[in-house]
Formats: sequence, C-alpha cells, structure tokens
Amino acid sequence: MLTVSVKWQKEVFSNVEIDTSQTPYVFKCQLYDLTGVPPERQKIMVKGGLLKDDSDWSMLGVKQGQRLMMMGTADEIVKAPEKGPVFVEDLPEEEQVLSLGHSAGLFNLGNTCYMNSTIQCLHSVPELKSALIKYSQSGRSNDVDQSSHMLTVATSELFNDLDKSVKPVAPMQFWMLLRKKYPQFGQLHNGTFMQQDAEECWTQLLYTLSQSLRSVNASEIPDTVKALFGIDIVSRVHCQESGEESSETESIYALKCHISHEVNHLHEGLKHGLKSELEKASPALGRSAVYLKESCINGLPRYLTIQFVRFFWKRESNQKAKILRKVDYPLELDVYDFCSDDLRKKLDAPRQKLRDEEGKKLGLKKGGEKSSNSKDNDVKMTEAEGSASNGSGESSVASSQDGVTTDTDKETHLTGIYDLVAVLTHKGRSADSGHYVAWVKQESGKWIEYDDDNPLPQREEDITKLSGGGDWHMAYICMYKARSISM
Repeated sequence: MLTVSVKWQKEVFSNVEIDTSQTPYVFKCQLYDLTGVPPERQKIMVKGGLLKDDSDWSMLGVKQGQRLMMMGTADEIVKAPEKGPVFVEDLPEEEQVLSLGHSAGLFNLGNTCYMNSTIQCLHSVPELKSALIKYSQSGRSNDVDQSSHMLTVATSELFNDLDKSVKPVAPMQFWMLLRKKYPQFGQLHNGTFMQQDAEECWTQLLYTLSQSLRSVNASEIPDTVKALFGIDIVSRVHCQESGEESSETESIYALKCHISHEVNHLHEGLKHGLKSELEKASPALGRSAVYLKESCINGLPRYLTIQFVRFFWKRESNQKAKILRKVDYPLELDVYDFCSDDLRKKLDAPRQKLRDEEGKKLGLKKGGEKSSNSKDNDVKMTEAEGSASNGSGESSVASSQDGVTTDTDKETHLTGIYDLVAVLTHKGRSADSGHYVAWVKQESGKWIEYDDDNPLPQREEDITKLSGGGDWHMAYICMYKARSISM
C-alpha cells in the first residue's frame, strides 16, 4: 500500500492510498470520489506517460509520498438562467434522482460484478433499507462481532449513496469490509481479484445482516431478515426398506430450482428441489440405507428468493460447469401447491378475498376466478388494492411463522401469490468467469438493467426472456414480492 498526493487544478489531495494489488482503474475510482472527474476523463502523469487502467504498478516506479499530476474536468451541473424552464441537471442531485426514476449504478472494481448485482437486487427491498437505517442510528449491540457490524453499516451507507447519487458509485468501503469478513472474496489470480459466485455473496451478506439486524427493535421484529426472506420448511424423511419415518423443520433463505432434462419451467424445477434422496445410518437395519426426503413450505416470507441450480462440479475437468438449459419463469408465481396443509388453510381466505376483489374490478361474481391449484400455477391477477408490486417501504413486514403481517392500522395477509421484482443473471460458461447483471423493477413499475455503472431501462416482456438456452444472460437468482391483502 503506497500513500501519494495528487494535484488537480488548484487543489492538492494528500495521503491518497494506492492499493498496488489492484488495478489503476480502482485508484481512478477513488479519485472520482474526491474530484468528481470520471475515470475515463482522468489523465494522470506517471513515468513513461499517462496512467492506463490496466497498468502494472510494479512497472511504473511510483514511490511513497510522490506527488502525481491529474488533469480532467469534473461533471458539473449547468446553472439555469434566472428566469426560464428548469432542466433536470439544474436540480439538486437528490431531486435529479427522483426525476431519473431509478438509483445509481456501481463501478466495477475488478471482477466485482457478482457483488454489484447482489447489492442492486437487495437494495430494491425498501423494508431492508428501513431496517439498515435504524441499525446505523442505534449502533452495535454486544452480541454482534465487529466485522459484521462494520459490514452492516457499510451496506446501509452504500444503499444511501445509491439513493442519493445520479452518478455511478464506487463501493470501495463495502468491498473492503466484505473481503475482511469473508476472505474468499479476496482471492487473487495473477495479481488480480478473481470472479466469485453471486449466490455465495448474496447468502453470506444476508447471513451477516440477519445477525446484526436481529438485535434492532427486537420487541417489534425479532428477526428482520428472516421475516423478509426466511422460508419455513417442514420435511418428511422415510425409508421404504425399513419403514422408519421422521420429520424435520428448518428455515432457509431461498428455494432451489433443480435443472434436469425433464425441467422446462420453474414450477417443475421447484418440485424437484423439494424432493431428495439421502443415504444415512438406519437404526432398524443396523447399516446405511436410502431415505426419501419430501419437503413443503410451512411459512412464507415477504420476498421469495429462488436460485436456479445452474453450476455443478465437473470432475473430469476439475472445474465448475454451467447448465445452459432454458428454464422458463413467470412474472407472477403461485406457490400454493408447494405449501403444507396447515399453511394452505391460512392462505385460503385471503386468496378468496383477493379473487373476489379482482372479480369485482372485472365485473365478475364471487368465486368466478381461476382455481388456486391450476395446472400452470402462474395466476394472472393484477395487484390487490393497496399492495403495489414493488412496495413503497411503508408496507409492513410479513411473519414467516404464520403467513400474516401486521402494521399500525390494518392486518394484511399473504396469499401465496408473488410478483417478480428482481432477476440476477449470469452470462458465460463458468461460475469462475463470465459476467453478472441485475434487472430490477422500480416502484414506478419500469424495469432497469444494472450492468455495473450503466443502468438501462428495459421492457417487462424482455425480462422473462432471460431464461437460458444459449450464451446470453440467463436467470441465476429470481426475487419475488408477496401479494398481500387486508382482511
């Protein structure tokens, strides 16, 4: 790590750190934060000419305490005339964000697209943002370790930066603390940071947040992350050979969509994912035997996460390979068929009310809607009154224990019907390479593709085309938001 000073125009920035294990592009991102000059406009003088994004620091001869010269113009907001129309660029930055209709992109700090896409998907959950703000204000409790606390605060600050900036954000602090908490994300190959698995990043970050946020307002929501994302699973484990049977319960943060030659649709993959075989010791037989594990959902979250199991370890080549098979997924998903009998009973009344309200809008009589356990399970309903497809942040948090969520004025119930609000895709043949991108539905209903620092509007009809079958981006993680109704 080197410390230098940088002269730009009439200003001198002292004690600027250079992490020589990273590319000069990362250093330019740091200078962007200090000066407002985008990396592509920066001209930094070093021995032998201008500093290139991919130069090798060891070949440049930069020394401790050296002063570097930088040229380049910062992004400026054009001043409006005293009288006349008000242009977007004349507004304060926070108002520009509102006018733009979506949050900022994230600079890629060197194979960090897996992290950027994870952040953009989770950033779209307003209830998580609210919990992080409360955490930042309340401070760390004694039962949270320092590295988890710092990563949680960095997540809150990064979410805040994304909401307030129209320019791309460099997530330097977050990335540094993520690597400190989980060193596997700091793996190097030939001096550069390696591509990592977005699902691992998603899982590890949620685990950290669940530990930290559990201590905030414990009397209100004992476990914020579990309430938002936790899925209660009950399983029947039985051995046909011996007749032994037992039951298990667990809480998970994502359902798995297993992919085989029989799976063409998400619904089929989820069905496969809830059944598995395992070999374990049988007390009755006195040896190991094959047990069948059949699972169903016993508690639903506010946000349902689904992972497409596309990567597997290929022994012959000793590397991760990818299943490219096309697996369709819907904009609206009904999980009623995957629920336990107890949970179905709790869902029946809210589902009926939802159908009746939608029926009224369409001029139908009560009970005239499609059956809850229809063949394709993709219920085509518009939003129930008061439950927008990508909430405002004031909607309450669901309790995964009983499928009911309460706020100060009314009680709302889950229906088992979910709307797609985010897709994290992977492009490429291997988990250790390729590129990750986030596709996120905004509160306005429009979709934005977050390809690192370049957010682009997309049509909703194109979102379900990210289903695989070739070398284009294909869904790796889908996040659905619960459609709830007041009772």
